Amino acid sequence: MKRRDFSLATLSTAAAVGGLTWNPPALAQGPAKFVAGKDYLKLDRVVPTDAEAGKIQLIEFFWYSCPHCNAFEPTFAQWVKNAPKDVVVQRVPVAFRDDFAPQQRLFYALEAMGLLEKLHGKVFQAVHVERLPLNTDASILAWIEKQGVDKTKFADAAKSFGVASKLKRAVQLQNDFKIEGVPSLGVAGKYYVDGTLAGSMERALQVAESLLTQVRQGRA
Repeated sequence: MKRRDFSLATLSTAAAVGGLTWNPPALAQGPAKFVAGKDYLKLDRVVPTDAEAGKIQLIEFFWYSCPHCNAFEPTFAQWVKNAPKDVVVQRVPVAFRDDFAPQQRLFYALEAMGLLEKLHGKVFQAVHVERLPLNTDASILAWIEKQGVDKTKFADAAKSFGVASKLKRAVQLQNDFKIEGVPSLGVAGKYYVDGTLAGSMERALQVAESLLTQVRQGRA
């Protein structure tokens, strides 16, 4: 979903697609040649990454209420499980408007509490299948409590200095990569690819894999 398409009506649109069934195609195998400026963009300035020596960072930029992010999630989650050992995957929730912030806090609070693996997918389920907007701190807190999470501990985590720092970092990364839509991918602090450039998010993953290989081999 492109940035210009985010409007107050987006939440209802996201809920409306909740009943759709999406079966992602298998990623194509074999070598492929992708072109800078067409299939992906090379950033004007390298973005510092948090990856340790010998590791390559791949970032997924997303928004819980985006229907395209919801559709991409099963494919990306499976890809993450099988990702090369030298690839560090980081998910970054975007904030194109101030009212995106509650879901950013939700993501980072879950991360701080070690609950992302358990509840990340359930947030998409809640928004797109159960049609819960989860776009305010109050609605998120009510949902969290229903998941069996201590709401006081969650609220404390959401208001913590650590989460506030990660929110600032998320905004900085969003700006550094010049994110105009989600879902989208940042590779090694050098490259940006999304479904519009690549033709689909499945092909975007192929592009990202190719870029990872180039970085690994020192050709990028």
